[in-house]
Amino acid sequence: MKIYFAGSIRGGRDDQQLYAEIIKTLSSYGEILTEHVGDKKLTVYGEDGPTDEYIHNRDVSWLKETDVVIVEVSTPSLGVGYEIAKAEEWRKKVLCLYKESEGKRLSAMIAGSEKLEIKRYESLEDLKSVFGEFFGKLKRERE
Repeated sequence: MKIYFAGSIRGGRDDQQLYAEIIKTLSSYGEILTEHVGDKKLTVYGEDGPTDEYIHNRDVSWLKETDVVIVEVSTPSLGVGYEIAKAEEWRKKVLCLYKESEGKRLSAMIAGSEKLEIKRYESLEDLKSVFGEFFGKLKRERE
């Protein structure tokens, strides 16, 4: 199974360590196409080397070929919003993960979509249960 993980890069890297842990956990369910999202060397300036056009085209290609999209949406990001919209348009299974914090609310465009599965969590342990349920349900649907 191919998994596209999305999390904020240029929108803020405060959750980088969490992304790395999520990617590590998700790797037991399939191939992660976007492991670089959890890389601690990646800053809010994005990747060194490739052009923005290259990054866009590469990521859109990965989105097209992926089986599921897992998105950490606690840190707002224009790019992540774009990825969610494309995945929704292409009828991909999308799981949005949201860690509530004081003074922040999940975007209504995400929270209000009936096509997205949204799970609130407090810890990585919570996410392990969320992933077990999500991938178990997906497996049953494919049988």
